[in-house]
Amino acid sequence: MSSPQTIADFSVKLPNGEAHSLRDKAGKVLLVVNTASKCGFTPQYDGLEALWRKYVDRGFEVLAFPCNQFGGQEPGTAEEIDTFCKVNFGVSFPLMAKIEVNGAGADPLYQWLKNAAPGVLGTKGIKWNFTKFLIGRDGKVVRRYGPTDKPEKLEADIAALL
Repeated sequence: MSSPQTIADFSVKLPNGEAHSLRDKAGKVLLVVNTASKCGFTPQYDGLEALWRKYVDRGFEVLAFPCNQFGGQEPGTAEEIDTFCKVNFGVSFPLMAKIEVNGAGADPLYQWLKNAAPGVLGTKGIKWNFTKFLIGRDGKVVRRYGPTDKPEKLEADIAALL
Protein backbone atom coordinates (compact mmCIF):
# COMPACT_ATOMS: atom_id res chain seq x y z
CA MET A 1 0.00 0.00 0.00
CA SER A 2 1.31 3.45 -0.87
CA SER A 3 1.65 6.03 1.86
CA PRO A 4 -1.26 8.45 2.32
CA GLN A 5 -1.03 11.66 0.34
CA THR A 6 -4.21 13.49 1.42
CA ILE A 7 -6.79 13.32 4.18
CA ALA A 8 -9.10 11.49 1.75
CA ASP A 9 -6.77 8.47 2.02
CA PHE A 10 -7.91 7.83 5.62
CA SER A 11 -10.80 6.20 7.37
CA VAL A 12 -11.81 7.17 10.88
CA LYS A 13 -14.26 5.74 13.36
CA LEU A 14 -17.59 7.30 14.17
CA PRO A 15 -18.70 7.38 17.82
CA ASN A 16 -20.61 4.12 17.29
CA GLY A 17 -17.38 2.41 16.19
CA GLU A 18 -18.33 2.26 12.50
CA ALA A 19 -15.51 3.01 10.05
CA HIS A 20 -16.02 6.11 7.92
CA SER A 21 -13.92 6.99 4.87
CA LEU A 22 -12.81 10.60 4.61
CA ARG A 23 -13.06 10.41 0.80
CA ASP A 24 -16.29 12.41 1.12
CA LYS A 25 -14.21 15.31 2.47
CA ALA A 26 -12.28 15.72 -0.81
CA GLY A 27 -12.60 19.27 -2.08
CA LYS A 28 -13.53 20.69 1.32
CA VAL A 29 -11.58 22.87 3.72
CA LEU A 30 -11.29 21.07 7.06
CA LEU A 31 -10.26 21.91 10.57
CA VAL A 32 -9.21 18.77 12.44
CA VAL A 33 -8.97 19.18 16.21
CA ASN A 34 -8.39 16.90 19.20
CA THR A 35 -10.88 17.84 21.89
CA ALA A 36 -11.68 17.25 25.56
CA SER A 37 -14.71 18.09 27.68
CA LYS A 38 -12.93 18.86 30.95
CA CYS A 39 -10.11 21.10 29.69
CA GLY A 40 -9.44 24.78 30.21
CA PHE A 41 -9.69 25.13 26.42
CA THR A 42 -13.11 23.41 26.23
CA PRO A 43 -14.86 26.79 25.69
CA GLN A 44 -13.22 26.75 22.25
CA TYR A 45 -16.16 24.55 21.23
CA ASP A 46 -18.11 27.83 20.95
CA GLY A 47 -15.62 29.25 18.45
CA LEU A 48 -15.43 26.00 16.49
CA GLU A 49 -19.22 25.89 16.24
CA ALA A 50 -19.34 29.55 15.12
CA LEU A 51 -16.84 28.85 12.32
CA TRP A 52 -18.74 25.70 11.33
CA ARG A 53 -22.06 27.55 11.09
CA LYS A 54 -20.58 30.51 9.23
CA TYR A 55 -18.71 28.52 6.58
CA VAL A 56 -20.32 25.06 6.30
CA ASP A 57 -22.33 26.17 3.24
CA ARG A 58 -19.07 27.20 1.53
CA GLY A 59 -17.43 23.79 1.92
CA PHE A 60 -15.88 24.04 5.39
CA GLU A 61 -16.09 21.34 8.04
CA VAL A 62 -14.80 20.80 11.56
CA LEU A 63 -13.81 17.25 12.51
CA ALA A 64 -13.44 16.82 16.26
CA PHE A 65 -11.59 13.86 17.74
CA PRO A 66 -12.10 13.47 21.49
CA CYS A 67 -8.89 12.38 23.22
CA ASN A 68 -8.22 11.39 26.82
CA GLN A 69 -4.40 11.48 26.64
CA PHE A 70 -3.94 14.86 28.32
CA GLY A 71 -4.68 14.87 32.02
CA GLY A 72 -7.57 12.42 31.62
CA GLN A 73 -9.74 15.35 30.51
CA GLU A 74 -12.02 13.30 28.21
CA PRO A 75 -13.09 10.32 30.33
CA GLY A 76 -16.65 9.94 29.03
CA THR A 77 -18.25 7.53 26.62
CA ALA A 78 -19.09 8.62 23.07
CA GLU A 79 -22.69 9.24 24.12
CA GLU A 80 -21.65 11.30 27.16
CA ILE A 81 -19.24 13.39 25.07
CA ASP A 82 -21.87 13.99 22.38
CA THR A 83 -24.50 15.03 24.95
CA PHE A 84 -22.04 17.32 26.76
CA CYS A 85 -21.05 19.08 23.53
CA LYS A 86 -24.62 19.53 22.31
CA VAL A 87 -26.07 20.67 25.64
CA ASN A 88 -23.24 22.99 26.71
CA PHE A 89 -22.00 24.35 23.39
CA GLY A 90 -24.69 23.58 20.80
CA VAL A 91 -22.17 21.58 18.77
CA SER A 92 -23.55 20.41 15.43
CA PHE A 93 -20.29 19.53 13.66
CA PRO A 94 -19.18 15.88 13.58
CA LEU A 95 -17.63 14.31 16.64
CA MET A 96 -15.61 11.21 15.83
CA ALA A 97 -14.77 8.28 18.09
CA LYS A 98 -12.33 8.90 20.93
CA ILE A 99 -8.76 8.31 19.76
CA GLU A 100 -5.15 8.58 20.81
CA VAL A 101 -3.08 11.24 19.06
CA ASN A 102 0.36 10.37 20.48
CA GLY A 103 2.35 7.24 21.21
CA ALA A 104 2.20 3.72 19.84
CA GLY A 105 -1.61 3.80 19.71
CA ALA A 106 -1.84 7.09 17.79
CA ASP A 107 -4.51 7.06 15.11
CA PRO A 108 -2.98 6.84 11.60
CA LEU A 109 -4.65 10.13 10.63
CA TYR A 110 -2.87 11.89 13.48
CA GLN A 111 0.44 10.24 12.60
CA TRP A 112 0.08 11.73 9.12
CA LEU A 113 -1.04 15.16 10.39
CA LYS A 114 1.92 15.42 12.79
CA ASN A 115 4.40 14.46 10.07
CA ALA A 116 2.85 16.87 7.57
CA ALA A 117 2.87 19.81 10.00
CA PRO A 118 5.32 19.47 12.88
CA GLY A 119 4.95 21.77 15.85
CA VAL A 120 7.32 24.34 17.30
CA LEU A 121 10.97 23.50 16.69
CA GLY A 122 9.94 20.54 14.53
CA THR A 123 8.36 18.54 17.34
CA LYS A 124 5.87 15.97 16.14
CA GLY A 125 3.88 15.22 19.27
CA ILE A 126 0.59 16.86 20.09
CA LYS A 127 1.21 18.92 23.23
CA TRP A 128 -2.36 19.29 24.52
CA ASN A 129 -6.07 19.29 23.76
CA PHE A 130 -7.39 21.58 21.03
CA THR A 131 -4.38 21.39 18.72
CA LYS A 132 -5.77 22.19 15.28
CA PHE A 133 -4.82 21.27 11.72
CA LEU A 134 -6.17 23.25 8.76
CA ILE A 135 -6.59 21.16 5.60
CA GLY A 136 -6.98 22.76 2.17
CA ARG A 137 -9.34 21.70 -0.61
CA ASP A 138 -6.52 19.59 -2.04
CA GLY A 139 -6.65 17.43 1.11
CA LYS A 140 -3.20 18.49 2.32
CA VAL A 141 -2.25 20.13 5.60
CA VAL A 142 -1.93 23.90 5.28
CA ARG A 143 -1.06 24.76 8.87
CA ARG A 144 -0.94 23.54 12.45
CA TYR A 145 -2.23 25.69 15.32
CA GLY A 146 -1.56 25.29 19.02
CA PRO A 147 -4.12 24.82 21.78
CA THR A 148 -3.97 28.51 22.75
CA ASP A 149 -4.89 29.60 19.20
CA LYS A 150 -8.58 30.38 19.53
CA PRO A 151 -10.80 29.36 16.61
CA GLU A 152 -11.64 32.98 15.77
CA LYS A 153 -7.93 33.63 15.17
CA LEU A 154 -8.05 31.03 12.36
CA GLU A 155 -10.97 32.62 10.53
CA ALA A 156 -8.93 34.65 8.04
CA ASP A 157 -6.89 31.57 7.09
CA ILE A 158 -10.06 29.52 6.65
CA ALA A 159 -11.82 32.21 4.60
CA ALA A 160 -8.77 32.53 2.32
CA LEU A 161 -9.02 28.83 1.44
CA LEU A 162 -12.75 28.89 0.67
